[in-house]
Amino acid sequence: MSLAISRARPDQIGLILSLIRELAEYEQLSHEVEATEAMISAALFGEHPLLFCEIAAWRGEPAGFAVWFLNFSTFSGRHGIYLEDLFVRPAFRGKGIGKALLSHLAKTCIDNGWSRLQWSVLDWNEPSIAFYKSLGAALMEEWTLCRVNGAALAALAKRAP
Repeated sequence: MSLAISRARPDQIGLILSLIRELAEYEQLSHEVEATEAMISAALFGEHPLLFCEIAAWRGEPAGFAVWFLNFSTFSGRHGIYLEDLFVRPAFRGKGIGKALLSHLAKTCIDNGWSRLQWSVLDWNEPSIAFYKSLGAALMEEWTLCRVNGAALAALAKRAP
């Protein structure tokens, strides 16, 4: 196997944004991408970064990425990883790259004493759901993801005391 996984570097911002756009296209969500190189750079490489990115390269070519941040379980009293994005370019699929990225993040959790690795998957994405289940992931079907953004976020903020 000729796979290397490494933490993203500042000179890879263009690549990261390209991977974000490729993922959005795959998920039929290209219209939602507002991110710019400057925004991603500030999040990943600012003074106190709260976002992290691992780049997977296959034989030296960028093949995919995992973008993540820390979450916290009040029940376990420990941090965990929330995987925001996992994407492997179509030409590199079937080589174990997605599995390697998830294994890398699981090891990061174990090495740091963190309690879990968590992410969301679109309900129509059956290939990914099957893949995640094959790795031992439990679908949290009793939980519903909630989001407030745009005009609803602004309206809710106006209610703040």
